Amino acid sequence: MTAPTRDNGEDALEGLPRPSPRKFSTTRWSLVLAAGHGTSSEAHEALSTLCKLYWYPLYAFTRRQGRGPEDARDSVQGFFTRLLEKNDLADVDRQRGRFRSWLLASLKHYLANEWDRERAQKRGGGLTGLSIDAETAEGLYQHEPSHDLTPEKLYQRRWTLTLLERVLSTLEQECARLGKQRLFEKLRGNLTGDVEKIPHAQVAGTLGMSEDAVKIAAHRLRGRYRELLREEIAQTVERPEDIEDEIRLLLVSLE
Repeated sequence: MTAPTRDNGEDALEGLPRPSPRKFSTTRWSLVLAAGHGTSSEAHEALSTLCKLYWYPLYAFTRRQGRGPEDARDSVQGFFTRLLEKNDLADVDRQRGRFRSWLLASLKHYLANEWDRERAQKRGGGLTGLSIDAETAEGLYQHEPSHDLTPEKLYQRRWTLTLLERVLSTLEQECARLGKQRLFEKLRGNLTGDVEKIPHAQVAGTLGMSEDAVKIAAHRLRGRYRELLREEIAQTVERPEDIEDEIRLLLVSLE
């Protein structure tokens, strides 16, 4: 049962985590870049995690290029197998400071030059723990826009949506741990455009809070959402000064 929501907006989200201070060099993509020609197990794990989080945009790109569901699945699976089993980290171009740019360029190279040779291997199973859920992937793809989005534009759009969905899911889990699931659900429209924004007065009446308390809670929720967004983006760019620019570029992909 959801714990009662207190009337004070500060108390309503008391305990919501804040990002702890840390050096930017410890983020996932920075670890990958730093590994270079080395054999850092931490870098391998960081790359594996990033790939698990953002494999679907690559699937959507491959499908939009005209490959069928089975070929797209095999191609992406084979790409990950090669990426993580071979020493491809040695070929990382530090001028490509964003993980999404490097990942797409690497996939294009793989599809153009090595798909036929690797096909037999990737049908053999691929990398344990990084398999492609073909049914989920194709189900998502069938709901993608069918208009004139190029494979590259679809990739950028789906990358952005995947990242935003992950941020929203993290925030929802934090609120749930505090017993504030209902409050999150009512205020979700303040964060995204995928659900209708509910007036603060209506939220207040539903949850037994004052309207001012709801406004304060909504403000804190938006602040935490922005913090989590920056934290997630930091994992995929090389320098902290790239974060704001990346946010702008990602939002453009949704237009």
